[in-house]
Amino acid sequence: MQSHDADEEKYSEDACVVIDSLQQIGSQWRLIVLHDLQEGEKRFNELKRSTDASSRTLSRVLDDLQETGFVNRRLEEDAPVATYYSLTEKGASLFPVFEEIERWANEWLDTSIIEPADD
Repeated sequence: MQSHDADEEKYSEDACVVIDSLQQIGSQWRLIVLHDLQEGEKRFNELKRSTDASSRTLSRVLDDLQETGFVNRRLEEDAPVATYYSLTEKGASLFPVFEEIERWANEWLDTSIIEPADD
């Protein structure tokens, strides 16, 4: 019976790591911003346009991503004042994860039901 309990504890620990990871990166807006910043540093308004997020949502998401170490914030005080965002090493380490998700989606999801984004 003890080995069964040990298996359950191991499973629980493994599940917790996955759940903790998804909680840090897993919201729709966090994923969109992280994916968008793979292209390189962007100003707040560039991210707002490319993600179609409201200013309030984008600001909250960027604050969360900065706090958890995925995004760097750089303020340029020359006129006009601009705030730039880029991925940290931790954020950039998600590149292979996004590539693998894309590979999986291409194999398993019916892309004909996914509506194309408005450009």
